[in-house]
Order: sequence, then C-alpha cells, then structure tokens
Amino acid sequence: MEEPRSKIQVIVGPRQVGKSTLIGQVLEECSTPFDSCSADDVVGVSATWLVQIWEASRMKMAARGEERRLLVVDEVQKIQNWSETVKAEWDRDTREHRQLSVVLLGSSRMLIEKGLTESLAGRFELLRLPHWAFSEMRDCFGWTLPQYIYFGGYPGAAEYIHNEQRWRNYVKDALIEPSIAKDVLMDTRIQKPQLLRQLFELGSCYSGELLSLTKIAAQLQDAGNVTTLAGYLLLLNECGLLCGLQKYALDTARKYNSVPKFQVYNNALRNVYAEEDYNDAIENPQAWGRYVESAVGAYIVSQAAVCDYQVYYWRDRRDEVDFVLIHRRRIVAIEVKSGRRTANSGLPLFTATFRPYRSLVVGSGGLGIEEFLTMDLKILFS
Repeated sequence: MEEPRSKIQVIVGPRQVGKSTLIGQVLEECSTPFDSCSADDVVGVSATWLVQIWEASRMKMAARGEERRLLVVDEVQKIQNWSETVKAEWDRDTREHRQLSVVLLGSSRMLIEKGLTESLAGRFELLRLPHWAFSEMRDCFGWTLPQYIYFGGYPGAAEYIHNEQRWRNYVKDALIEPSIAKDVLMDTRIQKPQLLRQLFELGSCYSGELLSLTKIAAQLQDAGNVTTLAGYLLLLNECGLLCGLQKYALDTARKYNSVPKFQVYNNALRNVYAEEDYNDAIENPQAWGRYVESAVGAYIVSQAAVCDYQVYYWRDRRDEVDFVLIHRRRIVAIEVKSGRRTANSGLPLFTATFRPYRSLVVGSGGLGIEEFLTMDLKILFS
C-alpha cells in the first residue's frame, strides 16, 4: 500500500479469518490518506454506490491537493457487477494519471476470483489469507496443541471454548450457515440446497477418510446423483470449507475417477459435529487419532494456495499415503501416525515407486505434530 500505484490489491479468504481486522490495523500505520468502506453497511448495494465512493475519493484528492490516496472496499463481492465497475474506474484513473490506489476485500473466494479472471486480468495482485494456524491461535489466545486440534482455528470462537455448547452454536450459526447461505447459495444457482448442506455435514464428519460419492448419495435423504454431489463438493472447496482430495496417479483419468478423501479446511468444521466433547476426546486414544489426522490435513489444505502446491492422497489396495504434495515437479509424501495408527508399508512402497523429493512421517516416530503445525510448509520443497 505504500508502493506507487501499480496493481489493485485483492485480499481473499474464508469468513472470519480476520481480513477486515487486518486491514484496519494496517491502515492505522499507513501514512497515505485513505477512505475505507464496506458493502456490508449498505442495503441493496449496487454498482452506482461503488462509483459514488470512488468519485468522492477523487474529489478529496483534488480538493486537498493530495498526490496519493488509498481506497479500501470490504465485502466487494456483494456489489452487483463489481468487477466491471472496478475495471472502468481503475482504467479511468490510469488514463488520467491519478495516483488512487485500491484495496478490495472479499469472503467468497469463488465469486471474487471469477470476477477477477473475467474482467480484471492483469490489473490485480491476489493476497490469500488462510485459516489460522496453531502458532497464531497459541500466540494470540494461549491455546495448547490439544485445544487447537479439537476447536480448530477460528479466532472469533476462541472465547467460547470453555462452554462447548455455546462454541458449537457459534460455529454453526455464525460461521457455517453464513458461509453456505451467502457464499454458495446466494451466488450460485443450487437446485437442492438441502442436499448441499447434508453433503457438507456428512463430509465434515468423515474428514480425513475416504468415502465414495456413490455411498454418500445412498445415505442422503434428498436424492441426488454423483455428478450433482461432485459439483456441490467443488463449490464447498472454493469457499474454503470442505474439499475432496483426489488419488495421486500418473494417469490423469485415474485421478479424476478416484474415490475422494474428504478434508475440512478448519478442524472446527469437523468437530462441531463430533459426538465426544473435548475432555472425552483427548482421553480416548483411538478417537483422538482421527482428530489429529484431520487437523494435520486441515493445515495442509489451507496452506496449499498460499504455498502454491497441490494436495492428493495415494492408495494401492491396503497400502496408503495420507497426503501427497506437489509443487512444480517436486513431490512430498506425508504419512500421519497417531496413537491409533500402526505402521504400514505405504510410505516405503510409494517412495520406491515414485521417487518423491521428500517423504516424512508426522507424529509417532517422526516429526512432531506441534512442530509440523507450526512449520512453514514451503520448507518441504526447498
């Protein structure tokens, strides 16, 4: 923001990860004069509103004789035709050599990135904010590793963890429902919204496990075919809620036809549906192993866009590798070993077959869970 005007800065990320809080803290230290507004504060917000606030910033620059000014717009995806409007106003400032820099924030990664690629190609720099890591929750709220594994990484829910019913209600009502209702249902034509909600709940409960969409279709009350479920899963992935990892294979067709491994982006999304409360979970080694594996997976997938790698799993009959990370041509294989897991031959077999750049065990007998969850994952490829 202190640099000369060059590109529109676009900050995207899931709901409630601190985008608005972050930009507020940065603006307090910014020496450039600025205007900050949010589309959340306006009823029936339209492109006309965006044009008006943009013109107001121009008038302030002219009236005060400012060489530079900054315009920040939060929740920009709620504005109709926002990308076309931003393109027109940005290009006008460029033609008129006006040093009005722009920062846009949005919660819906799907809608934001669609608008960027359709209208603003070459005009923006994308900054992705992932879910909070263990180190951030520890430093900010004093959480222990077991607390992070169970309660996940939503900063807004941190104050409720000593009252689990209140924590569950907050996560469901203030995080999950707005994400689905506003980021998916409002922006995309969904024929069976109840089916999407059921898919999310069931997929979250099975986070860290393989489950075919055919079996899911048989379990869900609202009938839907596998193609519909696959499309809904893609929408949930684009909103940073739930993804279905594909099997790693050299043959591309085998990747796309594989049984998905469900994985939440934040362990709170899984554990809010858990039958055990926190105290019961940490005292049950077999159950706790599933919590740990899902937490490691959540950290891996939430960091994927930031660190620029793809995530898969691998399985050959009974042999499996929990996560296969690919950055350019470098492959990293990761096996998670918790208290309930016994040694298997999957990692040695994968290493012998595919010759990965690195293969490592996270957990018992390998890199510690806490060390992995506080590590910059870019190191894996260096």
